[in-house]
Amino acid sequence: MQLPRGAAGGCGCALFPLLSILFVQGVPPTLSLEISADAHVRGYVGEKIKLKCTFKSSSDVTDKLTIDWTYRPPSSSRTESIFHYQSFQYPTTAGTFRDRISWVGNVYKGDASISISNPTLKDNGTFSCAVKNPPDVYHNIPLTELTVTERGFGTMLSSVALLSILVFIPSAVVVVLLLVRMGRKATGVKKRSRSGYKKSSIEVSDEIQTMKRPTDEVCLMEEGLPNNRKYLVPLARSATGGDGSDRRF
Repeated sequence: MQLPRGAAGGCGCALFPLLSILFVQGVPPTLSLEISADAHVRGYVGEKIKLKCTFKSSSDVTDKLTIDWTYRPPSSSRTESIFHYQSFQYPTTAGTFRDRISWVGNVYKGDASISISNPTLKDNGTFSCAVKNPPDVYHNIPLTELTVTERGFGTMLSSVALLSILVFIPSAVVVVLLLVRMGRKATGVKKRSRSGYKKSSIEVSDEIQTMKRPTDEVCLMEEGLPNNRKYLVPLARSATGGDGSDRRF
């Protein structure tokens, strides 16, 4: 049975949009997932190192989200899994990174970072961070080159210098200020003691012996003076330690 030409043409026009919709629905949409990580990280032997990794997904985080960290030694194509996450963290339990990988990220904040404890020179190499958050599964895989070295004398010296600046120098300034303040107090005490000087028992005894000198000679001198002039002869020592030999007329 042949359909009328007009009917066949109308049916073809009606089926084309439907086939187009079915074709589009048959192809899963490709959603982007952006991942970022530091290209180079430098660390020191024995000091914890953080490998930072962040991601942005167009879908909400669910329990299907997975994170995988891998490691590749220098000059080698062999890679090993060192960390896996899916609703919970699963650090590696074998290899050189055993019991040294810790989870420091937060998937709800787009953070997939990990840390390495007690790093050694053997940890140098390339690390990769992969994140999948279905339906966002297509993304770039950033690489991080880790370089672990020994702390040199210059680095240690700079650390000591910084510690001195932050701790010892302020302490020294405080000590100097205290010494200056104590010196000023001591100077004030000396001045007050000089203005209100009290003689010792020995000095008082010496003055008493001096005052016991006979005064007849002084009296005779006064009687023989013309015009009733008198000489004032101080017999006691002055408070400033003089010997009493100075006389005023």
